[in-house]
Amino acid sequence: MISKFAQPWWKEAVFYQVYPASFKDSNGDGWGDIRGLISKIDHLKDLGVDVVWLSPMFESPQADMGYDISDYQKVYAPYGTVQDVDDLVEACHKRGMRLILDLVVNHTSKEHQWFKESRSSKDNPKRNWYIWKPARYDEEGNRRPPTNWRSYFAGGTWTWDELTQEYYLHLYASDQPDLNWDDESCREAIYEETMRFWLNRGVDGFRVDTVNKYSKRTDFVDAAITDPTSEWQPAPEMWCNGPRIHEFLKEMNSKVLSHYDAVSVGELSNTPDPEGVLEYVRASEKELDMVFQFDMIRLGTGGGFGGKYDYQPWKLTQMKTFVERWQSFIEGTDGWTTVFCENHDNGRAVSRFGNDSPDHWQNSAKMIALWQTTLTGTLFLYQGQEIGMKNMPASWGIEEYKDIESNNFYREAEKDKDVSKREQVMKGLQILARDHSRLPFQWDGSAHGGFTSPDAVPWMRAHDDLESINVAVQQGDCDSVLSFYKRMLLLRKQHADLFVHGNFRLVDEDNEQVFSYTKSSLDGTKEALVVLNFSDNIQPIPDILTSAKRKYSTLLLSSACSTSSVSKTDLEPYEGRVYLGLTD
Repeated sequence: MISKFAQPWWKEAVFYQVYPASFKDSNGDGWGDIRGLISKIDHLKDLGVDVVWLSPMFESPQADMGYDISDYQKVYAPYGTVQDVDDLVEACHKRGMRLILDLVVNHTSKEHQWFKESRSSKDNPKRNWYIWKPARYDEEGNRRPPTNWRSYFAGGTWTWDELTQEYYLHLYASDQPDLNWDDESCREAIYEETMRFWLNRGVDGFRVDTVNKYSKRTDFVDAAITDPTSEWQPAPEMWCNGPRIHEFLKEMNSKVLSHYDAVSVGELSNTPDPEGVLEYVRASEKELDMVFQFDMIRLGTGGGFGGKYDYQPWKLTQMKTFVERWQSFIEGTDGWTTVFCENHDNGRAVSRFGNDSPDHWQNSAKMIALWQTTLTGTLFLYQGQEIGMKNMPASWGIEEYKDIESNNFYREAEKDKDVSKREQVMKGLQILARDHSRLPFQWDGSAHGGFTSPDAVPWMRAHDDLESINVAVQQGDCDSVLSFYKRMLLLRKQHADLFVHGNFRLVDEDNEQVFSYTKSSLDGTKEALVVLNFSDNIQPIPDILTSAKRKYSTLLLSSACSTSSVSKTDLEPYEGRVYLGLTD
């Protein structure tokens, strides 16, 4: 049926994140590029994608894969040119699709001209565009940083500058100094040079990086010691959801976003309270259209700082709690939510939430597809998710991990007196590392998965399973993961009143093998029942659902490879089903 919820356009849209370094290389230099993306744009259109989200392609020294920008109005040469971005905008618009870019404005590269000017002298007009503080000195007269805060990338958050004899703040790498949003002229430059420049070229909006970190506490005091083994302490309370953050976002909206038909989706970390999240996404507040809340996708991590890669086995009931919370928190409000289980900062969903062994990989990937496409909110897919790309093999060593965060955590563990720490971190990296999502996209079974030319050296090694998991082998297979994603995305749009806009209700919440929930249309006339077997064993449909069998009399779809399984009461390992029914 045609949805009654036609506006705003981005609610029913399917977004697809492209990590340009790894998507498609058009010129054989081993590095993905924008021309390569353009050459594959019809793959995204055929999949059912409405919006392409292009991860940072700006000029950058690549200390953090482009999240360290040295010029917002130029394109990193291996990716192409500004004209290539213009051509990508045209290619998307020609197909009825849109394009959004990554807006990275919590920090710049230390090579950005703004920072070069800021660090040139204490009297420079741009000095206050970054956060500079004098040193502290201990009782022995040793110079110490202004605070004991731990960086997201290990180590401290302050770096000493010899020229001006002060420290600058960086929540991430020392290559990424934080901008000072408290300075009005800095904010105005951000709006003009990083936003209007691209919106005026036809870009349709932004994924807003680290969106709740722009307003820091200005007392700059030490964080409480919660990790006695380290001199650097986690301190997100010092910079997340700070005192002026909502003022800044309202200003960004009123001065820039509201003047364009532009969508905004913010990366919102360390905000576990639904009321706190609603402040960002209520339409009446005029800040952001939607945000990524990370409780569910952080399952298995040991926290966002020192223990991040101390992998913690999780239970299905934990996942249910998070999903229920972030599905239902917008009910009765003018807020909106997002649906996602992969991005460039996490391991692959089939390896983390399913089972990527040969016996269960396909069923797991399809069950995850059914799960994601039946949840309320705007759906975001990550490149390779649609073919079930997996984490890199456990046999690969640390030398294959290229990410700055992975390497910093590993090197930190190597220095630990506890020799088991390195093995513990490596185990966590094998499941959770950002590197897994950055392996070259697998287009076919040729060398490097068709990502680049056969004689090229790709910037990251292609996966060992590229011959069995790729677009070409799945394209013509009606039982493939790719075909199933196409079917589910179409079904999601056909029943948008249930799956995009419907109310979510958890069923059988204590079951540790089967995840079940209902979706009901807002007008109360339709319901769907979703049952997902998250185990590697055959599971009975829970009793509470069996008693409602008549209500959900129509089996809309099953993810099981075997068509015979849909007539059985029991669920196959990693099978998902959707039943359609009428309300009482």
